[in-house]
Amino acid sequence: MKPDRWKVRLQPKLIMGLVGMAVILLASLTLVVTTLYRRRMEEYFSKIAFDQASVAAELIDGDAVKRYYETGQKDQYYHQIHEYLLMVKRQIGLKYFYVVVPEEDVMVYIWDSGVEGEEGVCDLLDEDAYYGGGHELMHEAFAVNAEKKILVTRNPEYGYLASAYVAILDSAGVPAGLASVDISMEMINRQLLAFVASAVIVSCLILVLSAFAYYNYVRRIVIRPTRILHNAAEKLVKDEMDDLDNFSVDIHSGDEFEDLARAFQYMTVELSAYIKNLTEVMAEKERIKAELDVAAQIQSSMLPCIFPAFPDRKEMDIYASMNPAKEVGGDFYDFFMVDHRHLAIVMADVSGKGVPAALFMVIGKTLIKDHTQPGKALGEVFSDVNNLLCDSNSESLFITAFEGVLDLETGEFFYVNAGHETPYICRVGQGYEPYAVRPGFVLAGMENMRYKEGSIQINAGDRIFLYTDGVPEATNQENELYGSERLCHILNANQDKTPKELLPRIKADVDRFVGDAPQFDDITMLCLEYRGRVDRREPD
Repeated sequence: MKPDRWKVRLQPKLIMGLVGMAVILLASLTLVVTTLYRRRMEEYFSKIAFDQASVAAELIDGDAVKRYYETGQKDQYYHQIHEYLLMVKRQIGLKYFYVVVPEEDVMVYIWDSGVEGEEGVCDLLDEDAYYGGGHELMHEAFAVNAEKKILVTRNPEYGYLASAYVAILDSAGVPAGLASVDISMEMINRQLLAFVASAVIVSCLILVLSAFAYYNYVRRIVIRPTRILHNAAEKLVKDEMDDLDNFSVDIHSGDEFEDLARAFQYMTVELSAYIKNLTEVMAEKERIKAELDVAAQIQSSMLPCIFPAFPDRKEMDIYASMNPAKEVGGDFYDFFMVDHRHLAIVMADVSGKGVPAALFMVIGKTLIKDHTQPGKALGEVFSDVNNLLCDSNSESLFITAFEGVLDLETGEFFYVNAGHETPYICRVGQGYEPYAVRPGFVLAGMENMRYKEGSIQINAGDRIFLYTDGVPEATNQENELYGSERLCHILNANQDKTPKELLPRIKADVDRFVGDAPQFDDITMLCLEYRGRVDRREPD
């Protein structure tokens, strides 16, 4: 009678399974004990670190910390505290004991316990970069009644540390600095190493007894099909297969490995089709991107971008900027001399984004400039431009626009508004204030619209600030709008700045408010300063 081969093989399989379970159990137990021991020791050392930081924070005078931070001058009290920190560091065995003032990118040292010439010891007002999670934790601790948190780090430069930070308060109860303690926890590693070494030795003795049988068992049912899959994948990665459509993996084990081989074969055929399609898509994407880059350059070149714009004209100073939300945008500005004594300024915003808005912007800008002629009323200019835009507006776009013409001799400023944002005017010595103008209807919205011209007297030293809705409607990650109040505040905070100095400050303030939130709209601004009449010869 033939022996039952399945019964013969079942026993070694069961034995190997039990051995494997024993190894897994031993490894798991070792891991759990190691983790619990490490956690308890970290808590113990963390408590020591926080206690010492708290004592130092109570002892040190916060007003003195502020004084040293501001002046950088040491006195007798400074040296007394330094000796105290050094003494505590040596007696308790602290790794580092120091007092810092956390800034945005670096921390500024006030005290760093150590002797002169000792490696790594920082002097008063020395700066150092944050390490690990120190930036976030130190700024959280730099507050009244801050939550007690310990920073545990493993750093190649500083080692395995538990760090505690406690705010030092001044006489007004305001944080002036951080008492900081770092305790080395390398002892934990040494004890863990001895424990793990013992566990490894015992495990090795057990594993050696079953290694030979286990290897042959695994080699037949796992290693061989795995090697076949690995070789096939390696050829695929190295691009050694010319015909992916006919790719095959020869595994007939009747188990999951055979199913995996079939799935791998199907995936490879699909991958071949995907690569071909992706190559075509990427080529098209690169072509579109190249065209958009060219379009962006063309659009940028259409806007006046050389400053000072009129170096020979002393009657005014002007500066403008545009930051599109996409490669190309729909905002535009313009300024040009209508004749020898009249300067025109334009600020406009096309509805929508991208290429359609950019093309419509080109049309609108060209029409406004072409129709702005000497002696022609601005209301008539916008009426004519509106009708022309309506005739060629198949995409139902529209433009909000503001145009003004300044008489450089008299200071009289004529303007017309087609649904655009309220301009700001800065009178000499009075600051920026919104100037209410009749908004009018948008351009290209409806044919035969009539626009009315207004006027205002501008005096020497006055400024006019124009912008698009991308400024007040800039949104941060909490979906809060930048708003007109913030805009008015930053304008008046910089009312003494020239137009060239003003616009970058506004953009920087908007960027700080928005943070990491994406820019959804174009940001365009223009500032004109009227300096008064300058006598000159009239052109022949």
